[in-house]
Amino acid sequence: MENVNIKKTKDFAKQNAIYLVFIVLIIGIALKDPRFISLSCFKDILVQSSTRIIIALGAAFVILMGGADLSAGRVVGLTAVLSASMLQLPDYSRRFFPNLPHLPLIIPILIAIGVGLLVGLLNGYIVAQFSVPPFIATLGTMVIVYGANSIYFNLPPNNSQPIGGLRADFSKLGTGSFLGIPYIFIIAVIMTILIYIVLNKTRLGKNLYAIGGNKEAAIVSGINVKKSMLYLYVIAGGLYGLAGVLEAARTGGATNNYGNMYEMDAIAACVVGGWSVSGGVGTVPGVVIGVFIFSVINYGLTFIGVNPYWQQIIKGLIIVSAVAVDIRKYLNKK
Repeated sequence: MENVNIKKTKDFAKQNAIYLVFIVLIIGIALKDPRFISLSCFKDILVQSSTRIIIALGAAFVILMGGADLSAGRVVGLTAVLSASMLQLPDYSRRFFPNLPHLPLIIPILIAIGVGLLVGLLNGYIVAQFSVPPFIATLGTMVIVYGANSIYFNLPPNNSQPIGGLRADFSKLGTGSFLGIPYIFIIAVIMTILIYIVLNKTRLGKNLYAIGGNKEAAIVSGINVKKSMLYLYVIAGGLYGLAGVLEAARTGGATNNYGNMYEMDAIAACVVGGWSVSGGVGTVPGVVIGVFIFSVINYGLTFIGVNPYWQQIIKGLIIVSAVAVDIRKYLNKK
């Protein structure tokens, strides 16, 4: 009987390891400084996590295929600059477009998201049509997008100056709240629900899991792999575009270096959240928990005064451990 209980405990720990790590992190930081368990800290973590959740949801689509999207961060930067450049105060001294008339808020937002969709379409076309590995395809678009963003950012009269002076209605998206709940977090929750529905309740989602699990079997079963891959990259690009818009609204400005290395945090969050690097395995709640774990590490360890370099070491150890466990599971199944 005792052996059975031990086995059940081990199985429970394996199945819920990600949640146990999250709880231990919070308890450990709270024991060091009880002020960490406060409404203000909780709200800060929610706000900081919101755009990262949206980016990680986009990265998860590519990981589902056993790939990695390296262009995510640069698309976030491009769309942040695009939206911010069109939503500055009319009397701001260094307007990106001095003669641009007052635009409805939704127009620059849709333009920025549309650009994200186009980059996603380009990624999907390269991968699906030419069978270029996602790592290489998105590495190329990462460089292209950053170059294009830098050219745009350097246009006169801006000349590579940080974009600021954003309109209040735009900034409110990133800093405002409804009944104490940040708007930016509400948007992240809505996107999380939508992506959950796409992956779990639609034919596209089921097809993506099938392709990620066994591409050859998916082809034999009649799934249009190329079309499905185009869809997944377009969705990912749209999510990056939305995240870029919200990041500009949250921080009150933008530069061409926004989003740098965000893709690495997104990929890490997915892997730690249980998404298999081999493809075909992963859940939306896992993505959210993965993001929150890294947010707690970044915010919590800074809160208690841990050296930032140690934070990087801790994050690296968690990532390597998560991938090692995933690979072990994959080998055991084989």
